[in-house]
Amino acid sequence: MNIIQKILAISAVALGVALPMTSFAQPAMDSAKTETAQLMSLTDGEIKKVDLDNSKVTIKHGDIQHLDMPGMTMVFTAKDKNLLSTVKPGDKVKFMVVNEEGKMIVTDIQPAR
Repeated sequence: MNIIQKILAISAVALGVALPMTSFAQPAMDSAKTETAQLMSLTDGEIKKVDLDNSKVTIKHGDIQHLDMPGMTMVFTAKDKNLLSTVKPGDKVKFMVVNEEGKMIVTDIQPAR
């Protein structure tokens, strides 16, 4: 029984040393990957409707790669109402959208070039 206790103690110590190292490394890697994906993932779209009072914008968009979402027309909430002050129906744009607790939030809109 004494040998089993020693083996368990050594295993626990080994896991205690290994696990904290992986928990520090993983979030940094995930965070860097997420930031890179978001920076490179502007989506093409066309403004269909702007509701400045409610910070809403309807966009017909292509595939949103970083969210694995197919192209469609949908209503988004703008993170900042000022994003919508420079767009009007018919404008071709590139935009960034993020999923915040199930709600699709537009964080950037730029004119398409």
